[in-house]
Amino acid sequence: MADPKVDLQELGTSGLKRTTGFVYDEFLTRLRGIQGIRTYREMSDNDPVIGAILFAIEKVITRLEWRVDPYRDETSDGESDKKDVETANFVESCLNDMSDSWDSTLSQILSMCVYGWSFHEIVYKKRVGPDQTDPSKRSKYADGLVGWRKWAIRGQETLYLWTFDEDGGIQGMQQVDPYSGHGRVEIPIEKAILFRTTAQKNNPEGRSLLRNAFRPWWFKRRIEEIEAIGIERDLAGLPVAMVPPEFLSATATVEQRNVLESIKQIVTSIKRNENEGIVFPMYYDESGQKMFDLLLLSSGGTRQFDIDKTLTRLDQRIAMSVLSDFILLGQDRVGSFALGVTKMDLWSMAVDSIAKTIADTINTHAIPRLLRLNGMDMTRPPTLVYSEVAHVDLAEIGSFVSQMAQAGIIAPDPDLEDHLRDLAGLPPANHNIEDTGVDVMSAEDAKAVMALPPQQRLMAQRTGVVPDPPAFPGGNPPFNGGKPQTAPPPDGEPQPKKRGRPKKSDVTQGQDTSGESDDTGASEE
Repeated sequence: MADPKVDLQELGTSGLKRTTGFVYDEFLTRLRGIQGIRTYREMSDNDPVIGAILFAIEKVITRLEWRVDPYRDETSDGESDKKDVETANFVESCLNDMSDSWDSTLSQILSMCVYGWSFHEIVYKKRVGPDQTDPSKRSKYADGLVGWRKWAIRGQETLYLWTFDEDGGIQGMQQVDPYSGHGRVEIPIEKAILFRTTAQKNNPEGRSLLRNAFRPWWFKRRIEEIEAIGIERDLAGLPVAMVPPEFLSATATVEQRNVLESIKQIVTSIKRNENEGIVFPMYYDESGQKMFDLLLLSSGGTRQFDIDKTLTRLDQRIAMSVLSDFILLGQDRVGSFALGVTKMDLWSMAVDSIAKTIADTINTHAIPRLLRLNGMDMTRPPTLVYSEVAHVDLAEIGSFVSQMAQAGIIAPDPDLEDHLRDLAGLPPANHNIEDTGVDVMSAEDAKAVMALPPQQRLMAQRTGVVPDPPAFPGGNPPFNGGKPQTAPPPDGEPQPKKRGRPKKSDVTQGQDTSGESDDTGASEE
C-alpha cells in the first residue's frame, strides 16, 4: 500500500520564458514566433545545402521499414500471445488505413526538423467499410472498430499561442488560419500529437535543426547578394551622371529638381538586360561644354578576397551543424573515402535518433489512446519499431563473420544466416530440415567447414556433409622432382619399397662380405 504521507505536489518550474501562451525562450528576436517560422522557411526553401540535408534526412527515414511489434513479456519464452499479435496487427492496419499514406504522414512529421516542432490533430473514424461515402466511416476494413482517419498537420505558421496548465504542462494549441475563415480554434492535446526535436524545458516549440546554421546562412546570403550586385556592376559599369551645380543647390527651381530626380532614376535603374538603353539630352552651355553627361566607370584588377573560399567555408559550417558535411566531400576534389564513411556513420546515428523520437512519441501517446477507444488492454500495448538506419558495409561484415568463425568464436546457425541475408537484402533461407534433407551441423563440424576453400565450403553447407581432412597439412601433397609424393602410411605398417635405380650410396651400403643375405632375400650358396 502506498504511503499516504508522500508529497505529490510539483513545486518548481522548468524556467521556460513564456507569457500568456507565447514562448520567448529564443534570444534572437528574428527567430521568435512567426518571424522565426518565416526565417526557417526561407532557409529550407532557398539554400541548396540545407535543402540537400533535409532531403537526405526525409528520404532515409521514409524508406525505413516501419512495423508494429506485439507486446513481448520478458517472463515468457519469447513468443508473443495470440491476443497481443492480433492487437499489433490491428494497430498496423490503422497506420496503413489513413487517408494519407504512411510515407506522406512521415514527411509532414519531419517538418519538425525545420521548425523544431510539428503539431498534428488526430482525426478518428469508424471502420465500417470501403463503400462508405462518409469519410468518417470509410475504411478498408468493416470490423466496426475505431481507427485513425488521418493525422492532420496544423501548419506552424498558423500558430497563435500555446495553452499551458499551472505546472507548465502543454494542454493544447490555439490556431488562427487567415485563409480558412474559422477564426481562432483551440485544439486540445488529448486530440493531437506533438512531435519535437527536443523537450528541453518542456518547450512546445522544440529546437530547429537549422538553429546553429542560421549565422553562417545569414552571412552566406548577404555575401551572395553583394557578389551578384558586384558582378552586375562590373558588367554594366558604375553609372555616373554629370549635372550643372545649380541643379544640386538648395536654390534650385522646381523644374531643375524634377530634371535631377529623373536623372537619378535613370542612374539607379541601369541594368544589363534585353531592355537596356538610355535616352539622355545633349545640351551645351555658351562656351560649348556639355551641361549633362552620363559615364559608366568600370573597376579593374582583382579583388582582395576570394569569395569562392568564403562561400565554401560557410557551406561547410552549415552542413557541419547537422553532421552532414560528408555531402560536400569531393566538391573541391579533396576528402578520403575512410573519412566519408566515418562522417556518414555519425550522421546515421543522428538520423536514427530522429526516427526514435518519432516512434517513442507514437508509442507513448497515439497507440494507448487508440487502444482505450476500442476497449483493448492498455497494459500490453504493441510498439512501433523501424529497421536499421546505419549504413551496412557487407564486405566488412563478411570478413568479420569469417574471421570469428575460423577462430571458433561463433558458429554459423540459422539465426545468423537470416540476419546476414536480411542485411544484404537477400531472400530468406529455407530452414526446414525435412524439405532440404540436410542435417544441422555441430559446432565442431561448422568450424571445420569454415576452414575449407570457398567452393568446398559452399558444397558442404548445402549438403551438410563434412569432407574428411586432407592427408597433408594444407590439403595439397608436396612435390619432389615434379612427381607428387604419396601420403605416409599409418603408424605400425611397413614402409613401401623404393623403386627405380638405387643411389650409389645405397649400393655400397648393400655390399656385405660376411655372406649375409642381400636385399633380395637370396640365400648364400
